[in-house]
Amino acid sequence: MSSSEEDFSRNVFINCPFDPEYVPLLRSLLFTVIFVGYNPRIASERFDSGEARISKICDLIKCSRYSIHDISRIQSSRRGEYYRLNMPLELGIDIGCRLASKGILQSKTCLILEKDKYRYQKALSDLSNSDIKSHNNDPETLVFQVRNWFTELGLRNVPSATKIWERFNEFMADFFEARERDGYQDRDLEFMPVPEYMDFVKEWITENIRQVK
Repeated sequence: MSSSEEDFSRNVFINCPFDPEYVPLLRSLLFTVIFVGYNPRIASERFDSGEARISKICDLIKCSRYSIHDISRIQSSRRGEYYRLNMPLELGIDIGCRLASKGILQSKTCLILEKDKYRYQKALSDLSNSDIKSHNNDPETLVFQVRNWFTELGLRNVPSATKIWERFNEFMADFFEARERDGYQDRDLEFMPVPEYMDFVKEWITENIRQVK
């Protein structure tokens, strides 16, 4: 297997909201993906004002065998608020990439997440009869769904979802303590770039988990 094919087989494209309410879910999602040995690829991993966002997203989709799409913002929560269309758009691009491509891209597979299991059918009826997993906006439930999805795809010798959740909480305790020692304030943590957070996750796992199975 070439290095590019190996990268493709470990990359997981993450398509999710980026609002403050989603941060706890995003952090547990990224931790879980890294913990079980995969490499999250997410649009916010790099910023270049001269790069068209849709081009970057398409590149990330094409270099990732796996994708996780959280469409839980398809319904507005407040009067006058627009529901989010970016997540369904990126899901459509991902499915189209698999169906319209040849070779290795036909091996792509995805997990679709929602807040409630059947709510999506009211907004995306074309996905009816698709296997959608719900997390109820709960980070622990999200860890269970993502971990179990990987095992359903054939990943073996992976710790239980309960153990991963425990490790995530250990990481977060160490993360906040270490960042406080380093002079980080609440605002620094609230607006921490995703690549910086992922680097902290990888460093912690390397230092604290001798062998991730």
